[in-house]
Amino acid sequence: MNIDKLYDRAYDWVIRFGPKFLVGTIILFAGLWLINLFMRWSRSGMQKRKVDASVKSFILSLVAVALRILLILGVMQIIGIEMTLFTALVGAFGVAVGLALSGTLQNFASGVLILLLKPFKVSDNIVTQGLEGTVTSIQIFYTIVETFDNRVVIIPNSQLSNQVIINTSRKGTRRLDIELKFPNAIDVKKVKSVIAKSLDQSAHCLKSPEKRIGMGGIQPDGYVIEISVWISAHGFQDTKLTVQENVFEDIKKAGIKIPGL
Repeated sequence: MNIDKLYDRAYDWVIRFGPKFLVGTIILFAGLWLINLFMRWSRSGMQKRKVDASVKSFILSLVAVALRILLILGVMQIIGIEMTLFTALVGAFGVAVGLALSGTLQNFASGVLILLLKPFKVSDNIVTQGLEGTVTSIQIFYTIVETFDNRVVIIPNSQLSNQVIINTSRKGTRRLDIELKFPNAIDVKKVKSVIAKSLDQSAHCLKSPEKRIGMGGIQPDGYVIEISVWISAHGFQDTKLTVQENVFEDIKKAGIKIPGL
């Protein structure tokens, strides 16, 4: 008798939930197939756009997990599993996590934007947050900059996305400006000739764009010569020191008196 009742209940359950379970199973497998297809398409699209490898793997895994969770929740709803309490718990947990990690999520979003829009890339020299250095790594939540005096600075990506960034190496070249003061008694043309020759002989100075040498100011006790010459952006500080030293030495060798010496 008990077996008959058990059989009847099982039969009723199959009749009642069987079609829903079958439909849910079909949707589950079809959904997983579509998710895999979408992920392959997304991976291919990111490769064509040359998205950073670290960001690509993180985004793909995040999207895959989110889509699978949504699929499972949808299948559970189709089958008839009560979702009211479960949904409330998930929503409350999501709000709590979102509030706790709001800053982290902002850094994550900023990191993705930096890697997609590329205002700077690894090995670029940038000026930001009151410091200048070389970008050594761009992570999901922060960027690492190594300053020229060998300090390692870790900057949250949200600060980089909301602040002015000067990329000093993107163009590949930079202009070096030098000012020198000479007494009025010294011939301007001779000074310019010596400086031009010194710059032409320097392997660090580029031939194009053309250098500029001229009188930048006249004062009661002398005049100021302004020098503008183009050099490579990378190694700017070292080149600046070398070029200035060479110009200084060539001026002295030419017998031109430098004030104060």
